Amino acid sequence: MTDAPVPGSTTPNPDDLRRALAQVRVEVGKAVVGQDAAVTGLVIALLAKGHALLEGVPGVAKTLLVRSLSHALSLDTKRVQFTPDLMPGDVTGSLVYDAKTGEFEFREGPVFTNILLADEINRTPPKTQSALLEAMEERQVSVDGRSLPLPDPFIVAATQNPIEYEGTYTLPEAQLDRFLLKLVLDVPERDVEVEVLRRHSAGFSPRDLTAAGVRPVMGAADLRAAQLEVGRVGASADVLAYIVDLARATRRSPSVRLGVSPRGTTALLASAKAWAWLSGYQSITPDHVQTMVLPVWRHRMQLRPEAELEGVSVDAILRSIMQQVQVPI
Repeated sequence: MTDAPVPGSTTPNPDDLRRALAQVRVEVGKAVVGQDAAVTGLVIALLAKGHALLEGVPGVAKTLLVRSLSHALSLDTKRVQFTPDLMPGDVTGSLVYDAKTGEFEFREGPVFTNILLADEINRTPPKTQSALLEAMEERQVSVDGRSLPLPDPFIVAATQNPIEYEGTYTLPEAQLDRFLLKLVLDVPERDVEVEVLRRHSAGFSPRDLTAAGVRPVMGAADLRAAQLEVGRVGASADVLAYIVDLARATRRSPSVRLGVSPRGTTALLASAKAWAWLSGYQSITPDHVQTMVLPVWRHRMQLRPEAELEGVSVDAILRSIMQQVQVPI
């Protein structure tokens, strides 16, 4: 496979697939500067067939990141601006009466896509947020007694603002647990921000990715082939036990009210496999597990009120746990 294969072509060679995904990250970098970790995180979410929650203040390129990635992967993407008056049918679709036939027909909502960009997901009431639960877990939408499958691949990339709480709704724990990763996008460093301004000064427009030089280098079939390769990555009994020991340590922490569930351990395993495969490994190591602990578990834990008052962060607790739990040799 060349560096720019025909979108949709099959690429059975694992090394070619890895090179193509590395090129995808290069293409996204033509539009998004200084968010390499978030780009890699979204690629891992796609490889592990999981969803991603992107948290950051407005203006750190969360939406542009998702659009650029879908463009480089030749995947269909739709954006939904979540607002307090958004209804479940606005996301999943609804039955519409056809006057010509005298029957109701289903009109697909924006969830019928490859990458659903759920912008400011915490601005809509729980009733509408819950409309995504079946789609995220079952990859289908149930309408009038029928189950309609969603496109393959399918992930939800949701964004939320961590500092503005007026007019927002806390995401239910059941929905948070369905996000494979929580990626934090920070305000860029000075030199990165200067580069952003330089690009805009030179005529860069975030609304025209083609003009920015972002080109498709993979397709849906390529991504599915890569997902199959990730599924073949092995894990020793010691590493599996290490993941469980880390999870059990979160449940025993005196600062934690709700630790990581068994769903969290399987999510960490899937993410570690994707990262190991991207790095060229045939099986996961403790290093792969440790790399993925923060993005996979930071949104799955609840702190005790007294710990929150003391300013304790989930990330700090997880780092402490990784230092305390014995690592298999």
